[in-house]
Amino acid sequence: MMKNPRNLLIFAVLGGVVGLGLGWLGASMIGKTDAVADVTWDEAQAQNDIRAVLDTQTAAWNAGDVAGYMDSYVKDESLRFASGGTITNGWQTTLERYQRRYPDRAAMGKLITEDFEVNVIDADDAIVFGSWELERDADNPGGLYTLHLRKIYGNWVVVSDHTSSAE
Repeated sequence: MMKNPRNLLIFAVLGGVVGLGLGWLGASMIGKTDAVADVTWDEAQAQNDIRAVLDTQTAAWNAGDVAGYMDSYVKDESLRFASGGTITNGWQTTLERYQRRYPDRAAMGKLITEDFEVNVIDADDAIVFGSWELERDADNPGGLYTLHLRKIYGNWVVVSDHTSSAE
């Protein structure tokens, strides 16, 4: 039994506040769980859509179209591209990096990507792992990549790209 009536008042007020909060939360969730359970998406279709984005990207590269290659990336400052020990932020900055590193068809070579592993996390989020190689006259650099894609306004776009080179 509480000896101080002030403590009883404090506990009563706190209990009421917590109760109101839980009641509000419960009311705000009415129908939400059913709506979430009713949301369906086709994982196989999402994988096919993502593979189509990657194929379009490879075709643009092999046509010598760096800007076309970059069409599959989110076109704002949230883009994150990590490679060669550096991080580049933003679509325009990443495009300029590619243009500096690959100023012509000889530098670009022919892009071959393989070993796609498309992991669709949910209807709007996916991770892709794969390998890449450039067939060029002077050399054949290659490595691995990890792409984070999001479905934004109905289109799958790369929001983060981590590409590494093999020795």
